[in-house]
Amino acid sequence: MADFPRTTVDGVSLSRMIVGTNWFLGYSHHSGAKDKFIREFQTVERVADTMTVFFESGVDTVMGMPTPMLSEAIKTAEDRTGREGALILTPGFGMAENGPDFDSAAEAFDQAKELGAKFCFPHTSATDQLLDPLRGEIRGYPKLAEMIRDRDMIPGLSTHLPQSVIIADNQDYDVASYIQIYNAAGFLMPVEVDWVMRVIRNAKKPVMTIKSMAAGKLLPPVGLAFSWATLRDQDMVTVGTTTADEARELLELSFDFLSHRMPDNQLQKTRSKKSLEAAN
Repeated sequence: MADFPRTTVDGVSLSRMIVGTNWFLGYSHHSGAKDKFIREFQTVERVADTMTVFFESGVDTVMGMPTPMLSEAIKTAEDRTGREGALILTPGFGMAENGPDFDSAAEAFDQAKELGAKFCFPHTSATDQLLDPLRGEIRGYPKLAEMIRDRDMIPGLSTHLPQSVIIADNQDYDVASYIQIYNAAGFLMPVEVDWVMRVIRNAKKPVMTIKSMAAGKLLPPVGLAFSWATLRDQDMVTVGTTTADEARELLELSFDFLSHRMPDNQLQKTRSKKSLEAAN
C-alpha cells in the first residue's frame, strides 16, 4: 500500500489522515458500558498493532492525550516501522475570573512538552470558554500561543464552535491549524453541516477534522466518503479505530475515495441480506 497523502502545517509534513485515540482510551460517545469495554479490551500490544498498520501506510500523525500505555504503543510502532510519529496534544487547563489561568496553562503545556508533543492545541473545554463573540476575541489566546512557542511546540486551537475559527482568523492569531468537528450526521456540531463546511473551506489555515464517523454512528464508507469529498487538499481527517483490521479497512476505503474509485470493501453479511448476496 502506498504512503498516504500528506499536507503541511507550519512547515511540518503531516499525513492527511490522523490517528484518533478515543477508541484506545475509552471515550466512545456511546455509553459507560462501551467505555468500560474499550478500556478493558485495549492493551499496549493491541494499540501498538493498530498504530503499526497506520504508520506502515504513512499515517504517522496522532492526536489525543497520551497516557503511559498510549505513549508506549506509539514508541513500539515507531520502532517497528522506523517512522517518527507527529504528536498533537490537546491539554485543558483552569480558568481565572476573566480568562485563562496562565499558571494552570503553563503546567499543562509543560506536561505536553514532556510527553513529546510537536503540536499543542488548547482543548475545546478551554477554548470555547474563552471565546468572546461580543468582542470578537478568544480571551488570552495570544499569550497562550506565545507560551506554547516558548516550549518549542506549535500552537493551534481545538474547538467545537466554528465561530472560534472565524474569530481567530479575523484576529490573525498565531494558529497553525484548527481542530473542528465535521461529519455528515452533524454529530456534536452546533450548527448545520453546510455552515461548518463553509467555515472550513474559508479558513486561512489547514483544518484537522474530528468525529468523521460520528463516533461510530456513521458507517465508515459513508463518513469517509463525505469527508474526503468535501474537504480541501490541505485539510485532515481524524479517525478512531479499535483494532488493526479496522485501521486497514479505513486506509483502503480512504485510498479509494481519494482516487475517485468505488470501494470494493467486504460487506457485512447477515441472513436478512441473503437475496442481495445471491443477486451479486
